[in-house]
Amino acid sequence: MFEFLCSHEMIADDFPWSEQTASQIIETGRKHSQFSMIEGELWRLIGEIEAEGMEGAELEPYARDMLAELQKREILTVVLTNNAYQAAEKALRNTKAFDFFSHVVGREQMEKLKPSPSGIHFILRQYPRVPKEKWLFIGDSWIDGMAAKLAGIRFLAYRADQGELARRGVSYVAMIDSLKEVIAWMDQGYMRNPNR
Repeated sequence: MFEFLCSHEMIADDFPWSEQTASQIIETGRKHSQFSMIEGELWRLIGEIEAEGMEGAELEPYARDMLAELQKREILTVVLTNNAYQAAEKALRNTKAFDFFSHVVGREQMEKLKPSPSGIHFILRQYPRVPKEKWLFIGDSWIDGMAAKLAGIRFLAYRADQGELARRGVSYVAMIDSLKEVIAWMDQGYMRNPNR
């Protein structure tokens, strides 16, 4: 993406791309007045990269057990990804996890990619009967935590870089190393008492 935007002179060649997320690089390019002229080509390129990256994707350890238990308890689960919906759907179907989720939200439903909270706002609009304090965002990166923070949603950090979270000002309700900890964490009453 950096090379593509550079080649179209929409981002400076000394831009510190290695310190940025893909979404930050795109948002920097978006500030250029001619961005709309190359946006379709950029998303096509990103789609190709995503499709390649999703090949052979596997679930995280204990993900299937956790999802099955959440489904058994009738707990609403939603995927929010900066990837295209089609790429996310393909990966979830290939891993036989798609049917565990109530909703899959890709970048097409967002105004801006994470760390923007727009994807979370989209989800909240789809489920207006679920109070904001009942939502929990489980993520593995600072962009997940920042999106949750900006949307006013609790963040459960999964194998995230604590130093990076602290550097970015992202707080979390807990840090877990395994998805099997999600159910135990819920059973301790944290879901019933969102102030904990």
